[in-house]
Amino acid sequence: MTLRIGTRGSALALAQCGDVAELITERTGIATELVPVTTHGDVSQASLSSLGGTGVFASALREALLVGTCDIVVHSMKDLPTAPYPGLVIAAVPLRADARDALCARDGLTLEELPADARVGTGSPRRAAQLLARRPDLTVVDIRGNVDTRLGFVTSGELDAVVLAVAGLSRLDRTAAITQIFELDEWPTAPAQGALAVETVASFDRHGDSETARAVRAINDADAFVAAEAERAVLAGLEAGCSAPVGASARVGEHGIRLTASVYAGDGSSSVENDAQAVLPNLIDPSASSHPDGTGLDARIATASRIGFELAASLISAGAPGLAARP
Repeated sequence: MTLRIGTRGSALALAQCGDVAELITERTGIATELVPVTTHGDVSQASLSSLGGTGVFASALREALLVGTCDIVVHSMKDLPTAPYPGLVIAAVPLRADARDALCARDGLTLEELPADARVGTGSPRRAAQLLARRPDLTVVDIRGNVDTRLGFVTSGELDAVVLAVAGLSRLDRTAAITQIFELDEWPTAPAQGALAVETVASFDRHGDSETARAVRAINDADAFVAAEAERAVLAGLEAGCSAPVGASARVGEHGIRLTASVYAGDGSSSVENDAQAVLPNLIDPSASSHPDGTGLDARIATASRIGFELAASLISAGAPGLAARP
């Protein structure tokens, strides 16, 4: 059997899907084939917010999975809507890449060193708000395009800088363009940024003997899965889309999880933030969905999701919905 892996056709999507394919073959010996799928988000030049957020990239992949064009699909998890999709499940999350954001500026400049009224590009309302919170004098420009297109705005002189995910720059070997990396404690990024979601049909049995079951068990990273789902639970609890001005960061340790989240006004003038932590159930089998005594991956995900929703509730009480709705 050759495992068919659905992916968007962009350079970044192909690179990250290729990494997953190589990992599957390396750990299981299962042959793989990439199946590129064109999405509406790839062909439209409208802003992401007008298209309904980054979830627009996921729909065509999911349709391809449901009709049997592929056996699994790989998403950038930060682009995946938090609501369950009928007939499909997230079956695995491989080891997470760097979750931080990076500035890529002309002349090696940092954010503090950019001149007044510098033009900085991003397609993310959250990044725009964070930029303006630090530097209200900047002109933030809404941009679209792949990583190289966005970096090209800087090299051409059209923009002074752009903000991109470290994970994407690393996967495309473009880290030389980075002039500053923003630490998560001060600059939380999109929920699940740097993580990949491997999605399958819901009838899939994680414990089964199928090639698909063996593949996803082999590449799953329990800590990455738990952290990403905690962050996504904040977004779900806020009832916000994946392009909302929300940042979240979870850290999973030996015995527990700590989750922090922030919601920003679109103009960066104010924000609310809070954190939560919880003890996680012991993980007997990192590849298992569940365990007779409830100490499998599902139990950890349930705990992480619970604190994510609780943290969202505290942010709502602090006025987060009003902030996120402001331009």
